[in-house]
Amino acid sequence: MNQLAIVYHSAHGHTEHIARQIAQGVRSTATAEVDLIKAEDLVRDSDRLLPYDGLILGSPTYLGGVSAPFKAFMDATGRLWRAQGLKGKLAAGFTVSSLPAGDKQSTLMSMFVFGMQHGMVWVGNPILPEQHTGVPYDEAANRLGSWSGLMAQAGHGSPADAFVPGDLKTARMFGRHFAETLERVAIPA
Repeated sequence: MNQLAIVYHSAHGHTEHIARQIAQGVRSTATAEVDLIKAEDLVRDSDRLLPYDGLILGSPTYLGGVSAPFKAFMDATGRLWRAQGLKGKLAAGFTVSSLPAGDKQSTLMSMFVFGMQHGMVWVGNPILPEQHTGVPYDEAANRLGSWSGLMAQAGHGSPADAFVPGDLKTARMFGRHFAETLERVAIPA
């Protein structure tokens, strides 16, 4: 059984809600166990990541980048970087903002660069946008058209679970895809 962690920061609950949907997708495969870990809980002990085979990183998009608590987590992994402790693990990223674009791509790119600096292998988002097949926009998987990671949109000031069905479906599909990819590339012990 592969071990993966979803490491996230969520100030208002939106990113955490998407993290839980991703975890549901992971669990639907029965090939991986998943833990949800708040990024701020890793600042003092990033070694907690060492036993995991894969990491899914999540942050809201604030002013075109990751949130300050998520950046503090990233910065706290310097010792892991020097020892190449995360090298060869799978990584993926997701982000939430209140606008359809909201500069979410910049946030995903900072997660990608973080993963690459650690020698991790990035897993993108291969889900085809379903609105092109006639599925209504709000119900369509990957409606925001992101390939480098998962993007979701939550209205400004909305409840933490106020997402359109398509974003929730995409999160579950994204989690399942990551777990299936991890299963394909996992090296038997």
